[in-house]
Amino acid sequence: MKRARETTATAVDTVVVLDYGSQYTQLIARRVRELGAYSVLLPGDATMERIASHAPKAIVLSGGPNSVHAEGAPSVPKEFFAHVEERKIPVRGICYGMQLLVHALGGVVESGG
Repeated sequence: MKRARETTATAVDTVVVLDYGSQYTQLIARRVRELGAYSVLLPGDATMERIASHAPKAIVLSGGPNSVHAEGAPSVPKEFFAHVEERKIPVRGICYGMQLLVHALGGVVESGG
């Protein structure tokens, strides 16, 4: 997986975008910036410590070519859901990111017809 560049800023509203390989991840980060928030693009396998270090106001899980049913499919750190719930951080999943959220929270992800 290609590593995204990371910068440090002191913006009040920071949105972390976790990159799971989508061709639209850069566009997602740009749209967040256009809405007036600071966006930080991190690889999908970033540690919870690295994600939390940005004190995000929201987190976006991008799409990608993976399936949650594939062995070794990318995920989020094991403490991710406890962290976002405790801090009431909204999370948005797009494409694979939505599959990941549904699967990890006990939902069913099935192929469409």
